[in-house]
Amino acid sequence: MAATEKPTVSVRIPVSGMTCAACQARVQRTLERQPGVASAAVNLMMKSATIDYDPAQTDPDHLVKAIRDTGYDAQLPSPAQTVFEEQQSRDAAQAEEFADLRRKAIVSGVAGVIAMIAPMVSMDNAALMFALLVITAAVMLWAGRHFYTRAWAAFRHHVADMNTLIALGTGAAFLYSVIATVAPGFFVRRGVAPDVYFEAVIIIIALILTGNTFEARAKMRTSNALRALVHLQPKTARVARTGNAEVDVLVEQVQPGDTVVVRPGERVPVDGTITSGESGVDESMLTGESMPVAKKTGDHVIGGTVNGTGAFRYEATTLGADSVLARIVKLMRDAQGSRAPIQRLADRISAVFVPVVVSIAIATFVTWFVIGDAVGMSAPAVRGFAAAVTVLIIACPCAMGLAVPTAVMVATGKGAELGALVKGGETLQRLGDVTSVALDKTGTVTEGRPAVTDIIVAPGATWNSDQLLSLAASVESMSEHPLADAIVRRAKEATLTISRPADFRSHTGRGAVATVDAHSVMVGNEALLAECEVDLKPLRQDADRLATEARTPVFVAVDGVAVGVLGIADPIKNSSRHAIQRLHSAGLDVVLLTGDNPVTADAIAREAGVDRVVAGVLPDGKVTEIQRLQTRGKVVAMVGDGINDAPALAQADVGMAIGGGTDIAAEAADVVLMRGDLRAVSQTIALSRRTMRTMKQNLFWAFAYNVIGIPIAAGVLYPAFGVLLSPIIASAAMAFSSVSVVGNSLRLRRWLPK
Repeated sequence: MAATEKPTVSVRIPVSGMTCAACQARVQRTLERQPGVASAAVNLMMKSATIDYDPAQTDPDHLVKAIRDTGYDAQLPSPAQTVFEEQQSRDAAQAEEFADLRRKAIVSGVAGVIAMIAPMVSMDNAALMFALLVITAAVMLWAGRHFYTRAWAAFRHHVADMNTLIALGTGAAFLYSVIATVAPGFFVRRGVAPDVYFEAVIIIIALILTGNTFEARAKMRTSNALRALVHLQPKTARVARTGNAEVDVLVEQVQPGDTVVVRPGERVPVDGTITSGESGVDESMLTGESMPVAKKTGDHVIGGTVNGTGAFRYEATTLGADSVLARIVKLMRDAQGSRAPIQRLADRISAVFVPVVVSIAIATFVTWFVIGDAVGMSAPAVRGFAAAVTVLIIACPCAMGLAVPTAVMVATGKGAELGALVKGGETLQRLGDVTSVALDKTGTVTEGRPAVTDIIVAPGATWNSDQLLSLAASVESMSEHPLADAIVRRAKEATLTISRPADFRSHTGRGAVATVDAHSVMVGNEALLAECEVDLKPLRQDADRLATEARTPVFVAVDGVAVGVLGIADPIKNSSRHAIQRLHSAGLDVVLLTGDNPVTADAIAREAGVDRVVAGVLPDGKVTEIQRLQTRGKVVAMVGDGINDAPALAQADVGMAIGGGTDIAAEAADVVLMRGDLRAVSQTIALSRRTMRTMKQNLFWAFAYNVIGIPIAAGVLYPAFGVLLSPIIASAAMAFSSVSVVGNSLRLRRWLPK
């Protein structure tokens, strides 16, 4: 008997102190080694770890301790803290970090300029050197303090990271300069000029801090979509209390069942159902749909959306963590904290990056010290030392750590703007590999709601089409059948009179008979009318045509005479044909999976432009068809309504559930489409492909920067061209590398689907 899979629990733990890919990789490896941990995703951008674990083997406190044992701080979030409060705290922390880095970058930059200019205007060299020593020490202790404290913490835990490289580089340069200032004779006696690097140390710190400042600002921009969603949550709600008095209360104080009042132009405070009034509501921030959605009594409204020109009252339903907006924010936050498989390459390199760089720096110094004279290098010890420092400074694991998560954050935010909630980096990557798209029919390609498409009056009948529809609707007003609902709805839309029928009799599976305005009216299928011996020859040709066009013929007879036939169908959505054309343009195969009969399915497929149809299949048949495609090497995306299509959504490589703007809890799906528009499918796949290109660009340049920069810093160009890179230039290049990766990811914010 197969072993049952152990249930796991997920926890998200904020982690502070991580600064580069090496930090991220170390925490990742530590968590993955813990007993009971099924999976872990550590995100440098989000500064968090999302862990799936077996509660029988471990617990969150143990996981927090494991993170702290690696040298980083971790704290379990407060259970009482909402996703809105958590995001606001994170935004505040990001803003504070940005302000602190900017302040330190400016001060250290000014100090660096002073350190460069002072030797040009001062004649008292000894006093100047001691003054620069004091200024440099002050900058290191204040502006650069975190580099050294974090490097020391890493050393105590027998590891190394980006802070190790900065601390070693600037610390070695500072120590060398202190000895040259305090005991210059030590160098003179050995034939080495007592050069100092005080201005280099200050400017290196200033440039790295400047890069960190730009990086922090760019990181804040990657969260813009999530931040905008959080800001949709109103602070107060207008509630009708006893005696219809309207009172403004904090949104947290609204209770289920409260009557909430919304005036024109106001934001809807919480989810609920309209009890009176009507309006158009802008749901674009949640669904990506730019046109206002008409709302009337009985319709659902979503907290955070914007009311139009009408006013309405509604009953509060889902609140707090169960609200649509809160669930979207949580889903997006979890997605942005997830990892894409492509990140593993950067993790493997980051695991050995810092030790390798330190080894290269030592080898650089030793090499130039030994062979410097042979290649005509003056003061080879000093030049070799400078080259070693330059190697330490130019090496940047930050860019590798930011290459993938920044793209994931921006892309998931962009997807949300388009009305597609992508549940993580792995899904985002798989979407780009999709080769076939399987579509459910009802509610996906079609409207999912039968509608009257044809009203045909029999030749010679004394009734016109409006009268025919009015009679049929009067009979069907007593029925609960979906086809009856379509007839009644069409009559109401045409503002026709619907009379109350008498002597109503339902014939299960065939139709209904009733008396309307003294006439015996029969509405039903061919079997019902044949049973009552009604002659259908005048309508036979029209009925057959309707059937071949995937329309269900419903006959109407008055006083025993057939007077007309109604064609009822589930029409395809206006956007479906264009959406399927876009999928074809993207090189994707499209297959329609439906439980309908082949005639109806083929007609829908022809109208929508679908390649292939698999009709008459139950949910398990859809799973079988997806498996068949996968065995042929296809990467399949399944698009359905997330209810009866759940098995197929789970089997597909990517499951895409149409949530209809309110239902985002489709657990079987990897992507939730917040509006019932198939164009979001092609848009999301296109976004994935663009994001993967961005990730690959980021990783290429992050690797190329180090592959090219480190040898140049080590001096490979010196024998041929006499070029040695300055530590100051190296620090500027290091700062630029991280900023360029984040900036490239931010370009996704401007991406628009064609």
